[in-house]
Amino acid sequence: MKRKSAKDRIGVILSRLKKRYPEELRTKLRYRNPWELLVSTMLSAQSQDAQVNKVTPALFRKYPYVSDYLGRKPGDLYPFVRTLGLYRNKSRNIIAAARFIRDNFGGKVPMRMDQLVQIPGVGRKTANVVQGNAFEITEGIAIDTHCITVANRLFLFNTTNAEKIERRMMEFVPRNEWINVTHLLIALGRDVCTARRKYCERCVLNDLCPSSTVRK
Repeated sequence: MKRKSAKDRIGVILSRLKKRYPEELRTKLRYRNPWELLVSTMLSAQSQDAQVNKVTPALFRKYPYVSDYLGRKPGDLYPFVRTLGLYRNKSRNIIAAARFIRDNFGGKVPMRMDQLVQIPGVGRKTANVVQGNAFEITEGIAIDTHCITVANRLFLFNTTNAEKIERRMMEFVPRNEWINVTHLLIALGRDVCTARRKYCERCVLNDLCPSSTVRK
């Protein structure tokens, strides 16, 4: 029997994942405005969202607005974010981002992808998260390490290049699901399809996934 293509399977995949992980359809990062989401997403690189949520309340109380970062030095942020990985680089990027936003976008986080990716420390993944969650705009699909692992197993990709995976997925995932698919693949990756081990016997997609170890 011919194996169904990713395009043929995606509807069932999304439906099952929504039923399994209904609470995961929005980012877990806590924020009140686009700037806070941008900062939180930058801090989340190689860190868990839960870890970021522990440090950002104090950070945002001290420095709530873009303008509050303009006269700061990276070391001013260290006491708030030092428990996160790469906190020195992240602090530099956040301050540089604030200055860039002031100089180029009037102090407001831009909505467009081509503008967001100009900001220091912001790549397509961060830009997609900010667009989708802060502005409900979809120009792409945010791909993180969990998405890379799951997409390669589920759709039989053979690349760890996030932009290549994003382009491929944009071809068969309906545009109105671009935000959802990121959160759902991340949820699956954290739960049963981890980088170190697959728990296919517990996966709701084990009869659809070409990489499943479960044989039915």
